[in-house]
Amino acid sequence: MKIKKAVKVLLSCILAGALFTGCGGGDKPAEKPTDKPAATEVKLGMITHLNANEKRMEDILDNVSEKNGVNVSKAKITFYDDLKLMQVGIESGNVDQISVYKCVANYVTATNKKFAIVSDNPIKLSDSFCFAVRKDDTALKNDLDKAIDAMKADGTLDKLIKEYITDVNFDNINPVEIPKVEGSETIKVGVTGDLPPLDFVNADGQPAGFNTAVLAEVAKHIGKNIEIVDIDSGARASALSAKNIDVIFWAILPIGDKMPDDLDKPDGAEFTK
Repeated sequence: MKIKKAVKVLLSCILAGALFTGCGGGDKPAEKPTDKPAATEVKLGMITHLNANEKRMEDILDNVSEKNGVNVSKAKITFYDDLKLMQVGIESGNVDQISVYKCVANYVTATNKKFAIVSDNPIKLSDSFCFAVRKDDTALKNDLDKAIDAMKADGTLDKLIKEYITDVNFDNINPVEIPKVEGSETIKVGVTGDLPPLDFVNADGQPAGFNTAVLAEVAKHIGKNIEIVDIDSGARASALSAKNIDVIFWAILPIGDKMPDDLDKPDGAEFTK
């Protein structure tokens, strides 16, 4: 019998077992456990973070565990630039587990039976997705903020979450057609295809999934053309600052007493709602 590899489920690529808003919702931290054995070390694969090396991320995880009053496995972290490399890392034995959003773990385990989900961490975190734009693109940020507000108010965003995340059929994620506005300005948006079913490119090389569906709705609201630009996951921030793209999807990590506020914020970038 073959033993399944473990995919560690976590939100913000921080702690296992967390749930992403739109991928199942966030839970409050569990009560402080008692009589638990000493934490063991786990080799954990994680997407590369800005403004933090692997050692700093290990210290951050220890701090979060301590503040939540729980005793979890101590992570020995290895950074990877994308999801494919993380999967190679776990299959080769370089890491024991990898950390991804729960909805991404659901996709990985549904499409690759060699992996299984590990969801035994009592800490629950939730972070939010947004757009990142350059700081001088104030008008574009305002347009995106208004579009997001409108999509929240009329239920469009909840509908897309249900269709492309919570109730998605992983075997049938169809490409999304983004409407064109003749003669209007074109906004370049980076898509990595590295976060299915969120940021996803199908087998034919066509953008699909939640992010593309969101962009199609945003295009209607702002009245501008959206051009999809295929970029590497690890080059998102540099592509934005170099003006190869105008917009990129980004995740805002929980900050305050749990996370440092400079973690994963690109230099010269501003976040939308």
